[in-house]
Amino acid sequence: RVLDARTRLVLPGAIDSHFHIGIYRDLARDAESETRSALAGGVTTVLSYFRTGQHYLNKSGPYRTIFPEVVAATEGHAHTDFGYHIGIMTTAQLDEVAWLVAEQGVGSFKYYMFYKGLNLTSDSTRGADYTMSDAYDLGHLYRLMERVAAASAAHAARGRVSLSLHCEQAELIRVFIEEVKRGGPQGLEGYHRSRPPLTERLSIAEAMVLADATGCPVNLLHLSSDEAVAAGTKGRRDHPHLDIRLETTLHHLALTHATAQGILGKVNPPIRTEADREALWQAVVDGRIDTVVSDHACCAEEDKQRDLWAALPGFGGTALLYPYLVSEGPRRGLSLARVAELASANPARAFGLYPRKGTICVGADADLVVLDPEREHVVTPALLQSAQDFTPFARLRIRGWPTHTVLRGRVVFENGRVEGTPTGRYVKRPVG
Repeated sequence: RVLDARTRLVLPGAIDSHFHIGIYRDLARDAESETRSALAGGVTTVLSYFRTGQHYLNKSGPYRTIFPEVVAATEGHAHTDFGYHIGIMTTAQLDEVAWLVAEQGVGSFKYYMFYKGLNLTSDSTRGADYTMSDAYDLGHLYRLMERVAAASAAHAARGRVSLSLHCEQAELIRVFIEEVKRGGPQGLEGYHRSRPPLTERLSIAEAMVLADATGCPVNLLHLSSDEAVAAGTKGRRDHPHLDIRLETTLHHLALTHATAQGILGKVNPPIRTEADREALWQAVVDGRIDTVVSDHACCAEEDKQRDLWAALPGFGGTALLYPYLVSEGPRRGLSLARVAELASANPARAFGLYPRKGTICVGADADLVVLDPEREHVVTPALLQSAQDFTPFARLRIRGWPTHTVLRGRVVFENGRVEGTPTGRYVKRPVG
C-alpha cells in the first residue's frame, strides 16, 4: 500500500513512556480504549506503569504470578505495542528484579517517594492498605536502587535498565495540606500550594544522594516546576558520572492552575503557575528536559466531582502528544527533529527500545506517523477518542494532527478512524 505524504510530515511513531493502563478501570477494557486514543495522536508504543496495592488489580503478591496476568490481560486488547514499568512495593518483590529484567523483559522500575508518607498518617492502617507494603521507605528505595544498578550493569550491552522516581516529599506535603485546609486558596491553586515545588526539590535532592551511593540510573518523572528542573539539572551537574534523565508532561507544558478546567485538572504533581510553565518550556528548548509524555490515566468526570481532596488525580492526554508538540514547539524554536527526539527517540533510548523503536531506519519497526501540519482542531473529548468524558485541555486550539498512524508497516489509524482489531504486541526490553 502507498500513502501519499506530499505536503505532510512523516515522523517516527511516538513512544508515550508514561502511561497508566488500568489504574482506575478494568485493565483489558482500558487497554483497548486508551491505546485507541494513543493512535489518534501518533503514538505507536506505550510504556505503562503497574504496581501492586490499591488501583490496577487491587492485590499484592509475587510478580512471578501477577505480571504474566497483567501482560495476558493487555494482549489482544492493545492497539499499540506496549511494555510495563514495575513498581516494587514489598521487600519480597525486591528479589524479583533480576528475574523481571532477564526473563520478563521489564527494563524499568518505579518508586513513589511520597507514598512513604502514608506510613505517617494518623490512620496508619489506611496507608498500609493502600500500598499493601511492609516497609515502603527510603531504606526500601536504597535496596531497590541496589537491585536496579546490578541489573543495569548486567544488561548494559543490550540497553538501559533504570529506576523512575515520582519526586514529592511526603512530610512537607502533610504540613502544606494542613495549611491550605486552614484557610488557603481553593481549587487547583490550593492544590498547587498544598504540594508546592519545594516538595519536588527536596525529594529530588534525597534521590540524588541515594543514586550517587548506588550508581543507579534514574528518571525524574513529570517535573512540574522551575524548582524541580533546577534540582534535576543540579543533580546532573553535581554527579556527572550518573545517568539521570529528566521528563515533563504535556499538561505541565500546556496548562496552568488557572486554565486547567478547575478540579478536572487535579493531578500529582499539581499543575502550577504560568512562570513554571514557561520555565519548563525553556528547559525543553535548551535541552535540559529529555522526554515529553502524557502521564495518561483515564478516569470519569464523576470521579472528579467530589471535594478537592477526594477527587481522583490524573486524566488522559496521550492523543495530544505529537499534535501539541508540533503545534507549539516550532513557535518556541523547536525543530521537528527535536520534537521527534522528545516524543520518540529519547524515550526509546531511555527505556531499552532503540533502535527497534524511536527512529526511521532500515531494520527498525515501521512505526510511522503521517501528520498534516495545517490541520487545525479545537480540543474536545470526542476528538481524543478516549473513554474519558472530559478533558482539561478543552478549548485549546492545536494545529498539526495525524492523518495516518502506521504500526509495524500496517495502517492502524486513518483520517480519524482506528482501522481493524487490536494488534499491539508486548515488547520485551532492553532489546539492544
